[in-house]
Amino acid sequence: MARNELRPVVRLRSTAKTGYTYVTRKNRRNDPERMVLRKYDPVARKHVDFREER
Repeated sequence: MARNELRPVVRLRSTAKTGYTYVTRKNRRNDPERMVLRKYDPVARKHVDFREER
């Protein structure tokens, strides 16, 4: 059975330029533009914005 392309796997990269990433899934129907989440960056030791990279 093929993977569902409605919920693709996306990588979220830290905007603090530490190189840290999170991996998650998103729904393309609800969020067609790039995802931005505020999450904890353990390298920078603070909460920063994580932006979706393609």
